[in-house]
Amino acid sequence: MPELVTFGESPLRLSPPDSERLETAMELGSRVTGIESNAAVAASRFGTDGTWVSRVPDSPLGRRVVAELHQHGIATDVSWAADERQGLVFHESAPDPRGNRRVYDCGETAMASVTPGDVPLETFETADAVFVGGSSVALSPSAAETAGEVLHAADAGGAMTALDIDYQPGLWDVDEGRDVLGGLLEDVGVLFANEQQAKTVLNKTGQPRELVHTIASEGNFDMVVMTRSERGAIVCHDNVIHEQDGIECDAVDETGQHAAFVGAFLDRLLRDAPTDEALRYGVATASLARTVPGSLATVEPAEVEGLVDEMDR
Repeated sequence: MPELVTFGESPLRLSPPDSERLETAMELGSRVTGIESNAAVAASRFGTDGTWVSRVPDSPLGRRVVAELHQHGIATDVSWAADERQGLVFHESAPDPRGNRRVYDCGETAMASVTPGDVPLETFETADAVFVGGSSVALSPSAAETAGEVLHAADAGGAMTALDIDYQPGLWDVDEGRDVLGGLLEDVGVLFANEQQAKTVLNKTGQPRELVHTIASEGNFDMVVMTRSERGAIVCHDNVIHEQDGIECDAVDETGQHAAFVGAFLDRLLRDAPTDEALRYGVATASLARTVPGSLATVEPAEVEGLVDEMDR
């Protein structure tokens, strides 16, 4: 089976039930989140071997994160850190006009102190694909440096290299994100972003087709992939634009849809599927992820394939 190796932090997401506010909640549920591990879980649902590499506190909370990923079949290669913090995200779910809210508590975590010496670069050199998210890069200069070394090692080893802009305003500002992520793009083959991030962080304008084409041509990427939430996704590959409309669904939790798309899309690319097929699988998986509580896409391949078949008609 193909292997997808991801690198980043997986915070614990703490959420009040239903649509309660954090300031009045009497209880909080906990789930693992993080775009890198979420994408690995989504890809693994289709048979890809997923591995998550990180620096994790040797504490009950750190072990809680690793154990949940193991439950989903993800291999972990972690550097255990004594007396350090686990990243947390407090998440409040609510319908419009209030909308969802996230409060990050990721300062001075174990992952924020990661250095290139903490990670097995040979693992990335021999992987089929390597994926990193911008929210982990944002944690600290040393995390950004390590992400750069990871992508460079993967690219030198011949792996498919993928980066998601994954801009989270609670972690850094737009200008800093643009500067730091810009320094990583040389070793990136596949660039992911949602539509808003493509415009703000990459400082681009235009309609979706123009947007992805401009980013792809100016950045010399193999592929630029832009998700558009319930409106589907669009890809520029070899100067050809591919589009797929979204699928209507009654959303339960939208937080995992983008990572679910990324995982399914990369799984198809690793199986040498054409871009249109990867796009359909990504959109179908993202739509199903919207119906599942939490950020992990616990979808069934048959469900995804059924939606893909409907798209083909």
